[in-house]
Amino acid sequence: EVQLVESGGGSVQPGGSLRLSCAASGFGFSGGAMTWVRQAPGRGREWVSSISILGDVTVYDDSVKGRFTISRDNDKNTLYLQMNDLKPWDTAVYYCAKGGRATWTLAPRPQGTEVTVSS
Repeated sequence: EVQLVESGGGSVQPGGSLRLSCAASGFGFSGGAMTWVRQAPGRGREWVSSISILGDVTVYDDSVKGRFTISRDNDKNTLYLQMNDLKPWDTAVYYCAKGGRATWTLAPRPQGTEVTVSS
């Protein structure tokens, strides 16, 4: 079964940084694109960023471009999201997903990691 276990969330002040991790198992992690999505309180899930199989191509939503960096370690089956200069509107539960920007799917039992940005 596909498992995606996110970690690294927490509470930070505006301008702070966090690094999210996603440990993947149950599928061929190194064989496909990966994605981060988020769900803010009272809103639907929204795409944040995607990365290609080898990590050489990355794309970002305009709202996080220049502040967030997606990366992956195929040897460790792990996806990362470095988040800098966090804003209050980045507050959300963050999920990693299989697939790219238009094709992402969550794990059967998505867990997510909560990020709260507040002064």
